[in-house]
Amino acid sequence: MKNLLLKVCLLLITVVLAVYSPVKAQDTVSTAGVSFTAATLAPVKPVSKKVAHTAHQKHLQTKQTLWAIFLAGMAGGFAALLMPCIFPMLPLTVSYFTKKEDQKGSAISKALLYGLSIMVIYVVLGLLVTVIFGADALNSLSTNGIFNFGFFLLIVAFAASFLGAFEINLPSSWVNKMDQNADKGGILGLFFMAATLSLVSFSCTGPIIGYLLVQAATSGALLGPAIGMLGFSFALAIPFALFAMFPSLLSSLPKSGGWLNSVKVTLGFLELALSLKFLSNVDLAYHWHWFDREVFLVLWIVIFALMGLYLLGKLTFSHDSPLPFISVPRLFLAIIVLSFTMYMVPGLWGAPLKSISAFLPPQATQDFDLYSPGSATTQGVNNNSVDEKPHKYAALFDKPKGFNPFFDYDEGVAYAIKVHKPVMIDFTGHACVNCRKMEANVWPDKQVYQRISQDYVLIQLYVDDKTDLAANEQTITPEGRHIQTIGNKWSYLQTSKFGANSQPFYVLLDPTTGDPLVTPQGADFDPTSYLKYLDSGLDAYKNIIR
Repeated sequence: MKNLLLKVCLLLITVVLAVYSPVKAQDTVSTAGVSFTAATLAPVKPVSKKVAHTAHQKHLQTKQTLWAIFLAGMAGGFAALLMPCIFPMLPLTVSYFTKKEDQKGSAISKALLYGLSIMVIYVVLGLLVTVIFGADALNSLSTNGIFNFGFFLLIVAFAASFLGAFEINLPSSWVNKMDQNADKGGILGLFFMAATLSLVSFSCTGPIIGYLLVQAATSGALLGPAIGMLGFSFALAIPFALFAMFPSLLSSLPKSGGWLNSVKVTLGFLELALSLKFLSNVDLAYHWHWFDREVFLVLWIVIFALMGLYLLGKLTFSHDSPLPFISVPRLFLAIIVLSFTMYMVPGLWGAPLKSISAFLPPQATQDFDLYSPGSATTQGVNNNSVDEKPHKYAALFDKPKGFNPFFDYDEGVAYAIKVHKPVMIDFTGHACVNCRKMEANVWPDKQVYQRISQDYVLIQLYVDDKTDLAANEQTITPEGRHIQTIGNKWSYLQTSKFGANSQPFYVLLDPTTGDPLVTPQGADFDPTSYLKYLDSGLDAYKNIIR
C-alpha cells in the first residue's frame, strides 16, 4: 500500500505537467448589433452567418477546460491526502465511524455524509471565488500583469511553506469552534466534523488549494474554481467512504512517518517550478525580456535537479527525518525526476522540448539558439517575406520559428489583397499555453508549415499585450469600452467580429470581404486534422475567386 501511495505522488507530477494545460480565455464584452471594421471601431453590417457556428466551438473548448480543471483538482486532492496533516487523521476518523456504530450500514452512511460534507465545503469555497471576483474579473486575471505577479509571489510563499520555512495556519479559535459544534451529532455534527478537518489541515492543503484556485480562476471558465474544488474534494472524500466500507483495509495503511514530509517537500519543489509560469506571463506581456526561455529553463533544471537530490537523500531540511536507506519507489521517482532534468538541458541550446513547450516562453526569446528546425521550415520560401517593408509592431513580438507574420490586422489584410491570398488570423496571447504548444508541436509539421507560410498571409494578434496604442488610435467603443492598448484592440476585434474570447483562435479569412472562409476553430494538436482545416479554407477561397 505504501508503494502505491508513493506512486500517486509520481502520478501528480505527470498530471500537472501533461494534463493541466487549460484553454486560456480573455475579456468578454457585449456585442449586440456591433461589428468591427479595419479602419474604425464602429457599428457596421454583421459578418457572415458562419460566425454563428463558433458558439459550438466555444462550448467544446469550455467543456475541455472544465474537464482539465476537474482532473487537476483530483490530482491535487490525492496529493493532499498524503500530507502530514491529513494522512494520520484518516484511520482516526474512519475508526470513529466504525467503533461508534454497531451496524456497518450506519457507519457507511455516516462516512458517506461526512465525505459529502467535505465536498460541499470546498465547492462552496470555489463558488465564493467566482461570486467575489465576478465572471469578467476572472477572465481578465489571466492577462493582468499585477495579478500574475501577485500570483507568482503567492505560490512561491506556498512552496516555501511546503519546504518547511513556515506553516500557514488558520486562527485556533476557528478550529475550536468547529470542533465544539462537531460534538452535536447528527448530520449537522458530521458537517462540522468535515469543517474541522478542513481547518486543521489547512497548513497542508492551503498551498494546493491556493494554486488550484489561481489556475482555475485564470482559465476564463466561469465555473472553473467550483469545478476545481469539486475534483479536489471528491478525491479527498473517497478514502473516508472507502475505508468505512472496508475497515480491514486500515491495517494495510503504512504508518505515519518521515515519508509524509518527503511528499510535502516534493510538492513544494513542484509548486516552485510551476510558479515561474506566472512570472513569465508578466515578462512577455510587458516586453521586459528579463525572463527569456533560457532563464526559465535554467531555473527549472536547477529546481528539478534539487528535487532529485532530495529524493536520493543528498539534500535534507531541518524538519526531515533521518533516511537510513532509499526505498525502490523513491529511487524510481528520483530516476524519473533526474531524467526529466537531463531532458531539459539541450533546451539551453535551442532544442524545442515539445513535451513542455506549452509552459516555456516562446522559442524566439532564446538568445543562444543552435537548433535547426530542419526540413519542416527550411524547404520552400516564406512568401510573406517578399514584403520587405518592416511589419508594424514587429519589434515588439517574437515570431514563431520560420514564420514572418503580420501583427496588425489592417496591414496584413492589405498585403493579402495585394498578393491575392487568403488570410489566416491567429488570435493569440502571451499567457496562452495552448498557443505555444500549437506553435511548437503543430506548425513545424512540414505540410502545415508550407500551407501557412506559402498559401496564407499569417496575422498574429496578441489580445493580452499591454503596449499603449498611439494617441490617435485610442478610442472608446460603442459599449463604452476603452481601447488603449494593442491587446484591447485585438481582444475587441475577436469578441465583436467573431464572437469568441478564447485563444488560440484561428480564422481563415477572405481579405476582400472580411468574412470567414470556413468556421473558425481553436487549438487542434493533431497535425493531420489541422492540415485538413487549412486545406478547407484554401478550397473555399479558390471557389470564391473563380
